[in-house]
Amino acid sequence: MSPLTLAYAAVAGALLSGVVSLAADRFPAALRFGSFSILGAAGVAAVAAGVEELLSGTRITSQLPFGLPWLNWHLRLDPLSGFFMAIVGIAVIAVSLYGPGYVREFERPTRTADPAHSDGESHTHQSLAALGLFTGIFVAGMLAVLLADDAFVFMISWELMSVSSYLLVAYQHHNPANRHAAFLYLLLAEVGALVILLAFGVLAGFGGNFTFSAMRAAHLSPIWASVAFTLALFGFGMKAGMVPLHVWLPEAHPAAPSHISALMSGVMIKVAIYGLIRFVFDLLGQPQWSWGLATLAIGTATALLGVLYALTQNDLKRLLAYSSVENIGIILMGLGLGMIFIGTGHPALAVVALLAALYHSLNHAVFKTLLFLGAGAVLYRTHERDLDRLGGLIRRMPVTAFFVLIGCLSIAALPPFNGFVSEWLTLQAALQVPVLASGVLRSIIPIAAALLALTTALAAATFVKVYGVAFLGQARTRHVAHAREVSLGMRAGMGLLALLCIVLGVVPTLVIRLIDPITQQLLQLSPAAATARGWLWLTPVSPHVASYSAPLVVAAIAITFVVGYLLLHRRARSARRSDPWDCGFGGLNARMQYTSTAFAQPIRRVFAPVWRIDERIEKVQASPTRITSVRHQLRIGDWSWLAAYLPIGNLVLAAARRVGRIQTGSIRIYLAYSFFTLLLLLWLIT
Repeated sequence: MSPLTLAYAAVAGALLSGVVSLAADRFPAALRFGSFSILGAAGVAAVAAGVEELLSGTRITSQLPFGLPWLNWHLRLDPLSGFFMAIVGIAVIAVSLYGPGYVREFERPTRTADPAHSDGESHTHQSLAALGLFTGIFVAGMLAVLLADDAFVFMISWELMSVSSYLLVAYQHHNPANRHAAFLYLLLAEVGALVILLAFGVLAGFGGNFTFSAMRAAHLSPIWASVAFTLALFGFGMKAGMVPLHVWLPEAHPAAPSHISALMSGVMIKVAIYGLIRFVFDLLGQPQWSWGLATLAIGTATALLGVLYALTQNDLKRLLAYSSVENIGIILMGLGLGMIFIGTGHPALAVVALLAALYHSLNHAVFKTLLFLGAGAVLYRTHERDLDRLGGLIRRMPVTAFFVLIGCLSIAALPPFNGFVSEWLTLQAALQVPVLASGVLRSIIPIAAALLALTTALAAATFVKVYGVAFLGQARTRHVAHAREVSLGMRAGMGLLALLCIVLGVVPTLVIRLIDPITQQLLQLSPAAATARGWLWLTPVSPHVASYSAPLVVAAIAITFVVGYLLLHRRARSARRSDPWDCGFGGLNARMQYTSTAFAQPIRRVFAPVWRIDERIEKVQASPTRITSVRHQLRIGDWSWLAAYLPIGNLVLAAARRVGRIQTGSIRIYLAYSFFTLLLLLWLIT
C-alpha cells in the first residue's frame, strides 16, 4: 500500500471508530473494545504512512471530487506531513491501549449538586456514544489537516478538529467550570481560525487560487509577506498556546477527560505547529530574519512564563497544561532561530534549528502524552488532582509511578532521555551567533539561550515537585492511601510512551536520519554533519564544535549503578534499620512533609511580579502568646488574562447591556422597529 492509501485508511479508521461507538450507550463494550480497537488500527496506519513517507522522501498528491464546483479537494502527503502524521499516530496508539480501562469511570453515574432533589444531589449519566464519536472525529480532523493541499480542505479539517475537541472539553458539562472552559476554548479557536483564513486569503489573493501550489508560486511584496506571516503566527500561535494567547490551555485541558487531554496537549497543538511550519517555510517563501527575531522573542517569553506558571500550580492537569505552553515556546525558539539563519544567509545553521524544533515536537508529543495519561491514572484511582492531597503513590501504584518518573525525567531534559536531545540541539543552534554580522542579533540571541537554560532548570524544579509531592512521602487522604494499580491496558499505553522516551533519547542519530527528508524538502539541505560520526555521536554543527553520545551516557550510568549497588549491598549486611529521624516529635505523619505550595514558595518570591498574587494569613489567638489556628489563602492570577482578556470581556458585556435596552418586551415597540426599518430600506432602495 502506498503511504497516501495508508493515510486514507487512518482517516477512515478514525471515523469508523466514532460510528461504532454510537452503540456504546446500550453496549459499553462497543466503545471499550470495538471503537478503541479500530482507533488503534487507525493509529498504526498513520504511523506506517508517516514512516514510509519519510523513508521514501517522495511527494504524493491526489484530488477528490468533493468541495465546491470549481475546487476539488486537493490532498498531499510529503515528508513534513508524514512526520506529523506519525506523531499523531503514536499518541493515538497509546490512547487506544489506555482508553478501554479509563472510560470505565464514565460508565458509572456521576453525582452532581442539585438543590431540586431532597438529598441535594442528582446522578448524571454521561453518554459513552458521544465520547467515542467525537474522539473519532477529532482524530480524523487532525489527520485530515495534515493531508490538506488547499486552503478549503485545510479549514474544513481545522474546524472539524476544533469543534469536536470543544465537544470533548464540554463532555462533563454538568460541571459549570467545564462549560466555561469549553466556551473559552471555542471562542479563541474560532478567532484563531478566522485569522488563519485571512492569512490564506492574502496568499490566495496574490496566487489567484486556494491551492497550496498556487500559493507557493505567488510573489508577495515584503510588506504583504509580513502581513501574512503576522496573521499566521497569531492564528496558529493561538491554537498552539503561545503567550499571551495561551489562556485556554489551563482551562480546557483539566476539563477534558484525561485521554483527550493527552491528545490535545500531546498532538493537537503540534498540528498547529505543523500549520505554522507549512505556512512560513513552504508556502510563504524565504523567511525574513525580522520574522525570526519576533518568533524567537515570543517563544522565549512563552517558554519562561509557561514554566513559571506551571511551577506554582497545585492542580496536576493544570500544571501539565502550563508545561505545554513552555514546550511550545521552546519549539518556537527553534523555528525563530531557523528563520534568522535563513534570512541572514546561513542555511546550514537553519537546518540545525529546524531540526531542533521538529525533534522537540516529537519528544513533547511523547512525554506529555505519557504524563497526561499518568495524571489520568492517578485521578482514576484517587479522584484527586490537587497535589497537596496526594502522596505516597509509589507504594500503591508502583508501575504507574515508574512510567511517570520516566516522563518527568524526559520533560526535565535530563540525559539520556529524549527531552535533553532536542533542547540541547536548540541551545547549540543559539550558540552559533558569532557567524552573524548583526551586532543586535549577536546580543539578543545569547540572552534567549540563557533564558532557555533558566527555563530548563525551572522545568526540572517543577517536575521534582510533581513527583516528590505526588508519589513520594506519605498519603495525605484516605482515597490516596487505598489506591491501587490501574489496569493492564492503561499501563501498556503508558509503557509504550515511556519506552519511546528512552529510545528517542538513546539513538537520536537514527531519528535525525529519518527527519532528513523534511529539511531537504523545506531548505534543500541535509543535516549530514549531525550524523557524520555514525550512530554513536551526535554532532549538530561539527565534531569540533559540540558532540553528544547518548549510548556512552547510558553506559556510564549503568556502570555507576552497578558499582554503587555492589558497594551499598555489602555495607547493608551490617547496617541497622530504623525509622527516619523525627526531630523528637514522635512518629512521622503526612502533615510533616513538603506541600506543593511550600515547595514553590522560594521561586514564587523571586519572580513575584510574574503573577498577580493574593496571599492572606489569618491567625486565631486565644491569648497574645498562644495561636490556636492559622489559615493560609493563596490565589495566583495570570496577568495575560487579567490585563488583556478580562477588560475585553467587560467591554463586550457592557456593550451587550446597552444593546439589551432595546428589548423592552413591548410588542408595540417591536412593531415600531420593524415599521421604521422598512421605511428606511424603501428610502435607500428608491
